[in-house]
Amino acid sequence: MQDFQRKQMLSSHLWVVYSLSVILLGFIWYFQWLIGLILTVVLGVSLYYSILAERKRQQDTENYIATLSHRVKRVGEEALLEMPIGIILFNDDYKIEWANPYMNRFTEDDTLVGKSLNILSDDLISRVKENNEDIWLDLDEHHFQMSIKKEERLLYLSDRTVQSDIQSRYVNEKTVLAIIFLDNYEEITQNMDDTLKSQLNSKVTSVLNSWSNDYGIFLKRTSQDRFIAVLAKEILDQLEKSKFDILDEVRELNAEQNLPVTLSIGVGAGDMALPDLGEMAQSSLDLGLGRGGDQVVIKDDAGKVRFYGGRTNPMEKRTRVRARVISHALKDLVQGSDNVIIMGHKSPDMDSIGAAIGILNIVKTNNMEGYIVLDPDDVDTGVYRLIDELKEEEELWPHFIDPEESEALVTSRSLIVVVDTHKPGMVANEKLLTKAEYKVVIDHHRRAEDFIDDPTLVYMEPYASSTAELVTELLEYQPNNLKLKMLEATALLAGIIVDTNSFTLRTGSRTFDAASYLRSKGADTVLVQRFMKEDLDVYIKRSKLIERAQIHRDTIAISKGAPDETYGSVLIAQAADTLLTMSGINASFVISERKDGRIGVSARSLGDVNVQVIMEKMNGGGHLTNAATQIEDTTMDDTESLLKDILEDYFTGGETE
Repeated sequence: MQDFQRKQMLSSHLWVVYSLSVILLGFIWYFQWLIGLILTVVLGVSLYYSILAERKRQQDTENYIATLSHRVKRVGEEALLEMPIGIILFNDDYKIEWANPYMNRFTEDDTLVGKSLNILSDDLISRVKENNEDIWLDLDEHHFQMSIKKEERLLYLSDRTVQSDIQSRYVNEKTVLAIIFLDNYEEITQNMDDTLKSQLNSKVTSVLNSWSNDYGIFLKRTSQDRFIAVLAKEILDQLEKSKFDILDEVRELNAEQNLPVTLSIGVGAGDMALPDLGEMAQSSLDLGLGRGGDQVVIKDDAGKVRFYGGRTNPMEKRTRVRARVISHALKDLVQGSDNVIIMGHKSPDMDSIGAAIGILNIVKTNNMEGYIVLDPDDVDTGVYRLIDELKEEEELWPHFIDPEESEALVTSRSLIVVVDTHKPGMVANEKLLTKAEYKVVIDHHRRAEDFIDDPTLVYMEPYASSTAELVTELLEYQPNNLKLKMLEATALLAGIIVDTNSFTLRTGSRTFDAASYLRSKGADTVLVQRFMKEDLDVYIKRSKLIERAQIHRDTIAISKGAPDETYGSVLIAQAADTLLTMSGINASFVISERKDGRIGVSARSLGDVNVQVIMEKMNGGGHLTNAATQIEDTTMDDTESLLKDILEDYFTGGETE
């Protein structure tokens, strides 16, 4: 091609030379005709041979173009028929009019012509009709990227199997770090002799080593109760499919000796540096332990959190020493603040208000000013009776303020104490959390992903019956210069009684110790019963709600409120409690429409069903035996369908996310 272009340029230059020669020859003829004659003959001969050369060049050009056209046509035919790229022409009815030989290898017939596009994939026609220019298609073991030319009714299929395999390997081989912790190792082994302790360590290590070998995990014991595991993303996916059955294996190790060992596993996964993965794994473990242990928590770089396990009732782990340390730390924070503002959750119950009153007593004991945030328009019947009693107490009632007043009192050095919740969206006034530097969280619920930012002090014990129980223990280690009043002690006792359903659920030895302490301080059990009394019309309304219950999976009662009728959260909770007392019922769920337009669900169980993890899937939370949620922009029928789907997944799987 370059020789051809050079010849063209040379020919052009020659014609320019000939033109100049003719002009020069005219001058020579004018002055020397003899020399001009000779030069004319020479120029004519040269011109003759130049014409011959030009004709030959034109002939070569025509031959070259003809040869090139043939080669291009041949290459195009070979590309169309031989290259490993699929080409398909289809008609208006999405039937194949023509396909290159490469595509015929993906059909059992001799040809694809005349067949529907759906012969390649069941939904190919619908995908072609969409406006996407590129779609992905799997044929046999090949992964194709398909380009669509709608106007030409043409499909190009490029094999991307190798690239897809490389990408899959890259994702599957990403490093995952996990920290494995024996939840109750210290509690179980503290009274064991060396022989039994060695046997327990050997059993646990053997089970974990066998588990790690089966899945190809690197496992290293770093202390008596802690292991670190390194694995790949592909292995993590396999573990999630198995629902982390290692939790059940370890739990059953010492079942005969009635000393169940449980595991908590924190997992960090994602495309990040190893130190960041380690921090994420530790954060996951902390979340799992805060939720009661015996579960797996997985965090990834997308911020998604997944939970597995957590179906057993957590063992009591807190000690008197921890209660004393927390009490002294709270005392120091109270004394170092301008004032203390206490708040529970919205629509407060007995436990929330009782715990707040207990914290207020701690504040006054340390000679500081304290306030309790309470919205009088956001309380239920039982709490109204307690508030009526509080209004008669001249020393107590002035410390109750509404949410708007609290914003005027808070300073940067105020201490915010949140009781009976740890979710910022559930507190009485969320704005206060951003206005004060120091925050304390005291709660007995299992920790959720949503948590108050940067708390100064956290006292979360999911093993406690109620927040009132925790606050009562803190009171015992405060100075005795201010006596607990009868109404204050009664409010705390009411919180314990309501949350334990009169000492029948989530009740440990420490619960009775706290109740005994409050009784010694003058708590009036008759007054508690008066707080818990209900109106006849409320009783009838609850009875009708119970009457609407239906049995699901033989042992689960599900009741749905009447259409166009609203129910309070306390009423549906009481209905769920009542259903749980029925013969053969292991769990109960009550669904109703609330006054605020949301759909409320109250859940109860005897411990065989973890209602907390079920409610968490509906953006709620609570305890293993006591949980609830509120859902926006939905109906009772849709909520019931969602609940039944979650229950099916719960009983057929094991994921608690």
